[in-house]
Amino acid sequence: MEKQPGSDTARSAASLQESWARIRGRLRDEVGEVEYRTWLRQMTLVGIEDDEVVVNLPTRFLRDWVRSHYGDRLRALWQQEVAAVRSVDVRVGPQPRSAVPPDQDAAASAPAVRAGLAEALAPSPSRTVAADPRGEWSAPLDPRFTFDTFVVGKPNEFAYACARRVAEKPASPGFNPLFLYGGVGLGKTHLMHAVAWAIRGGEPARNVAYMSAEKFMYRFISALRSQSTMEFKESLRSVDVLMVDDLQFLIGKDNTQEEFFHTFNALIDAGKQIIISADKSPSDLNGLEDRLRTRLGCGMVADIHATTYELRLSILQAKATAAAVPVPKNVHEFLAHKITSNVRELEGALNRLIAHANLFGRAITLESAQDVLHDLLRAHDRRVTIEEIQRKVAEHYNIRLTDMSSARRARNVARPRQVAMYLAKQLTSRSLPEIGRRFGNRDHTTVMHAVSRISELMQADSAFAEDVELLRRMLET
Repeated sequence: MEKQPGSDTARSAASLQESWARIRGRLRDEVGEVEYRTWLRQMTLVGIEDDEVVVNLPTRFLRDWVRSHYGDRLRALWQQEVAAVRSVDVRVGPQPRSAVPPDQDAAASAPAVRAGLAEALAPSPSRTVAADPRGEWSAPLDPRFTFDTFVVGKPNEFAYACARRVAEKPASPGFNPLFLYGGVGLGKTHLMHAVAWAIRGGEPARNVAYMSAEKFMYRFISALRSQSTMEFKESLRSVDVLMVDDLQFLIGKDNTQEEFFHTFNALIDAGKQIIISADKSPSDLNGLEDRLRTRLGCGMVADIHATTYELRLSILQAKATAAAVPVPKNVHEFLAHKITSNVRELEGALNRLIAHANLFGRAITLESAQDVLHDLLRAHDRRVTIEEIQRKVAEHYNIRLTDMSSARRARNVARPRQVAMYLAKQLTSRSLPEIGRRFGNRDHTTVMHAVSRISELMQADSAFAEDVELLRRMLET
């Protein structure tokens, strides 16, 4: 019997599809339905290149997450199915026409992915800052604030993942409302703008309204004065996605809270997405009505922690690369260590350095950074207390905190006490007599001796010097 052309290829494709379906099923059983739907359902199989399986995901964040959390398991499952497989490459990209189709569940639930969600999530930087042309509710969106320009790290990765999920599928169960909270300048507004850009790019027909809580209040007061509250209610409740920034502004505004509560309920009941940001979690927003706090916490609550040194360094490097300006590594590290309060000030410091370099035609150096940013750096100098020094040194040398002020003179206690006195002199502006008083009412000459002795030991013993410097860095960061 004559062999049909392409029959081996057809059987191979069918076999590959069957293997992929079994692997997806095993992953779903292993990780559970919620985790599978969040991270793995949007995977599409491109094919096998030599001994490597190629899998696509629509966004860089999903790719990185799957690589780090499921990469080894994917490879092991594929090797069980196809012994020749040696690795699995997870890439970003839409599903090619020749790719093996995803499972039916994914195909039914994620049509936007196959239409090119990756491109929809990256609005062009040439967009101007403008309000939604479909209505008067939305405040201007900043075209710089997209998912592509958001630097992800441990302090914000959960909030970022939640925002991505809402952008890809608004009003998903468990994610409505989405409540983002954290300190000033940590990225809440950036994520909200990014969600708005992504939804508008992927589904232009959706009416997305972004505003501050302050604007909500002023519009409500204006409607009361003009006796047009019905128009106010109907207009606001016609939006598909409502984003309200800095909700803490409504604390103490009882009438506005009342109206916001009813608007919130109407939109949730209608299956519309709500995204809120504030500086504290719903349970900690004292001054909001209990019923409103309860409703705000009924969806997904995601916090953005204070930035870590690694995240600040990544942000600086990304901003410098985007500006196409060479910034030395030691300048990045210096700024990341010194400016720890929030990302806005960190970016502002870098922008000032870049502007200074461009205006005067000078290269950016550590010396120029210290000179140009002297006022900002002085404001950010860490205020270390003597009590904090005593506690950290006691923990480091495994002695009791009370030993810092006791009369004990054993070497295993006296040496750490001298280190603490030395650091108090170096890191605080306290006088020698005051430092002495904090260490059990000791004379200022005792402090002078301790400072002198520790300085001598640091010069003579490099290991001891490194130990003291480690304590200093721990206290300064």
